[in-house]
Amino acid sequence: MPSTNDFRNEVKAQIGRAMKQGRPHIELNAGELHRKIGGYPTKSGQSHSMPSCCGAMRDEYKLGNAEIIHETESGQAPALTIRYHLPR
Repeated sequence: MPSTNDFRNEVKAQIGRAMKQGRPHIELNAGELHRKIGGYPTKSGQSHSMPSCCGAMRDEYKLGNAEIIHETESGQAPALTIRYHLPR
């Protein structure tokens, strides 16, 4: 199963590729990120760990120049979508 670092690395990689392509922004979705990485990591006592993916996305969000496009009330769901404005 993927680790939190796997998600962090993929978020950074996708942002980096979009910057190299000269795109004005990139939107990342937690559910799509999980499908790309390949599965849901587990934590002790939990069946999945969506928070590790969402946490990785939010870490980049906290750096600024980004906006949350969609999230659920819990904030930790496959629906989380963040637009990262480029360059960062």
